[in-house]
Amino acid sequence: MAQKPRRPPSRPRQQSQNNARSLKRKREVENIDALSQRVADLEVKLSTPPQDFSDLPLSQPTQAGLEASHFKKLTTIQSSAIPAALKGRDILGAAKTGSGKTLAFLVPVLENLYRKRWTEYDGLGALILSPTRELAVQIFEVLRKVGRNHAFSAGLVIGGKSLQEERERLGRMNILVATPGRMLQHMDQTADFGIENLQMLILDEADRIMDMGFQTAIDAIVDHLPKDRQTLLFSATQTKKINDLVRLSLTEPEFVSVHETANTATPSKLQQNYIVTPLPEKLDVLWSFIRANVKKKILVFLSSGKQVRFVYEAFRHLQPGIPLLHLHGGQKQTARLDITTRFSRSQHACLFATDVAARGLDFPSVDWVVQADAPENAETYIHRVGRTARFEREGHSVLLLDPSEESGMLSSLEKKRVFLEKISVRQKKMQDTLKTQLQNMCFKDPELKYLGQKAFVNYVKSVHVMPDKETFQLKELDLEGFASSLGLPGAPRVKFLNGNDTKARKNMPRALAAAIAAGSDESNDDEEDAKPKQQEKSTVRTKYDRMFERRNQDVLAEHYAKLIEDDGGESATKDKVQNNETTLEDADEDNDFLSVKRRFVAGDSALGQAQEADTSSDDDSGPSISGGKPALAEIGINPASSITSKKRIQLSSNPDEPGLVIDSKRREKLLKSKKALLKYKGHGSHLVFSDNDDEGKEKVYYEKEDEFAKKGNAVVQREEFLSEEKQRKEANDIVDKELEKQKRREKKEKRRDRERKEIEGGAGGRLDEDENGDEDEGVQLVPYEENDKRGTVDMDIEEERPKKRERKWFERGNEEDDDDVQTGGKKGKKSQKRRQNVEEMERPQTLEDLEVLASGLLTR
Repeated sequence: MAQKPRRPPSRPRQQSQNNARSLKRKREVENIDALSQRVADLEVKLSTPPQDFSDLPLSQPTQAGLEASHFKKLTTIQSSAIPAALKGRDILGAAKTGSGKTLAFLVPVLENLYRKRWTEYDGLGALILSPTRELAVQIFEVLRKVGRNHAFSAGLVIGGKSLQEERERLGRMNILVATPGRMLQHMDQTADFGIENLQMLILDEADRIMDMGFQTAIDAIVDHLPKDRQTLLFSATQTKKINDLVRLSLTEPEFVSVHETANTATPSKLQQNYIVTPLPEKLDVLWSFIRANVKKKILVFLSSGKQVRFVYEAFRHLQPGIPLLHLHGGQKQTARLDITTRFSRSQHACLFATDVAARGLDFPSVDWVVQADAPENAETYIHRVGRTARFEREGHSVLLLDPSEESGMLSSLEKKRVFLEKISVRQKKMQDTLKTQLQNMCFKDPELKYLGQKAFVNYVKSVHVMPDKETFQLKELDLEGFASSLGLPGAPRVKFLNGNDTKARKNMPRALAAAIAAGSDESNDDEEDAKPKQQEKSTVRTKYDRMFERRNQDVLAEHYAKLIEDDGGESATKDKVQNNETTLEDADEDNDFLSVKRRFVAGDSALGQAQEADTSSDDDSGPSISGGKPALAEIGINPASSITSKKRIQLSSNPDEPGLVIDSKRREKLLKSKKALLKYKGHGSHLVFSDNDDEGKEKVYYEKEDEFAKKGNAVVQREEFLSEEKQRKEANDIVDKELEKQKRREKKEKRRDRERKEIEGGAGGRLDEDENGDEDEGVQLVPYEENDKRGTVDMDIEEERPKKRERKWFERGNEEDDDDVQTGGKKGKKSQKRRQNVEEMERPQTLEDLEVLASGLLTR
């Protein structure tokens, strides 16, 4: 049958799609230009600040994300900071806790990148740093909600995750939320992580990030970042130090403090109280408070992780009637995220936590914040109580103070415009049986007792290192009563309690500290006797010291002297050589502990003659002198010459070597053995070739031992060599990293240009459009854990096509049959004969061929 001719494909549908795409891109460019003009015309300081997000010049994707996340009204910090941030200014934002600072920097991030038409090929555009992992996770979740309609890619980089998985996705991220330590690790170790195009740097809880805890990491990160960027700093207690602003390279920053003139630094609807209770009764008050509020959501702050764990384990065994949780820095990342999620979703729960949970975390509907241990300073107090009364809601807080801490803490809080009301505990509600129950539990459970001891020690250390010594006076605390309240039989010993200069003693050398301790404890009369005892006690004796102190080290000393030849002339062997009789007598002795192979000095004629006589009389069957002709001829000795005459042979290439003197038959026999001649050839030479001389080669030998010793101690030379090699290696590593980054950057730019050319040419349209030309709803911001393969296709790599399998001998006939079928079933005599010839000439050679042949015969 004749095939029908194909009609040429019609392309009206494709042309209409290309036209629709071009019109759509044109509309997007016009919208972005109009939005940029609205931002340029925006006035930062208005008499009536905007009230809603719709009053701001925001893009449609951002407006839709805010509306879907139920954000409509602007808070005070948002209405003051967002307009200035949209215009590209550096901002220092300070506002009360729970006032919406997160959206104040997330909205400008999305808008600035949108107006610049940022894509995944442009690299990292915004970096958001957070002091804690929990706060970073919270910021990332808000970013996902607000930016759900944008096409940006966002990632979360915190500790406790797989470093390799983060490396694979880091190069495609436009927005990163990270902690300082993990971010610095990626900057140093991830080669394809490019930050040269960074547009915005945001520091949340900036006062905490800029303190001594993160100072080194922040300085290193800022050194990596470009100088021409926008920087935003937000916190409830903002830093104004000139050094901090210079370190971050801020250019004319605008300080936005919306609550600077307020009466209090804490939320207005927060009810703040404090209770004066002695330290031994603190756990009783805390237990009674939890028992009285089992239908509330409580957050309890303690000063150390060991205290958090002890109180949690003890109260969990006592079962107060409310779910208990605990959070501290020593937990794994998965456990910390699980605990924060459970507490956020719980309606009634009690969370024991350290200051890890004090900053930025948004726990919904927290009724009470209880500070069982006094905060370090007023700033820490403000951040702690900020976990309740958020977003103009009501909240309560209570602070437990020892009588010695009351005056100092209240005065420091009043300086920060924080005022507390004193309340007392109803004695009817107090439960005094907690101390007895804890003692019984510690007696039965050694692990709980151990936790109690660690909790006591850590609490004492935390009080000792507090900078405010007027408030925290360790000597005024009843530590024995506190240990008893924890269920311990006595107060554990803490080393630094023996004086006020413990910090100086901690960094003091041990020898000096021991001398000071000895001088303070003993009298002046016994000082001379005490020093040797102290010195003897402080000296550490190793097993090598004990080994060398033994008295039987010279058991093999005489025998060892016979094995060693001393060049200085002090050995017993050379003394015996100088006296012929002594040498002969010792040579015949068999009374030594071990039979030692004799060694002789080259060039001694008397010794050589005596050995020659012994050899000629004992060994008559040995090879004659004629048997050594080839060996002698090699080194230039005439075999016919007399052996009695001394001859010196130079075996090594170094002319300074003495060589070998042939004065006996025994010495002559040495010439037949190459192995025996090795010890007379001296040290080998090492050649290093360079292009300095005329012939293009230069000989450089190993450095001699005496010359090496003149340069100084070998250990010092080794350290200098290692330091030089380390510096050279670091310099080479920097060069290699730069080359690797440059290669990856060039490859990325080529791929980016090729993709843009395809898009501009109308070949494929945007990546988020389907075949019908309809745009998807938008690429959501997804965490880096999800296996997103978009954008990972390497266009420079082409898959090789698999090679075509050769036809078997029995398949060639089938091919001819197929050709016959295509020609209408006509088959001539020539084709049949050719196929028969092929079948007769090519026979099956393998088992596979035989099986196929058999199956073909059965089907016929």
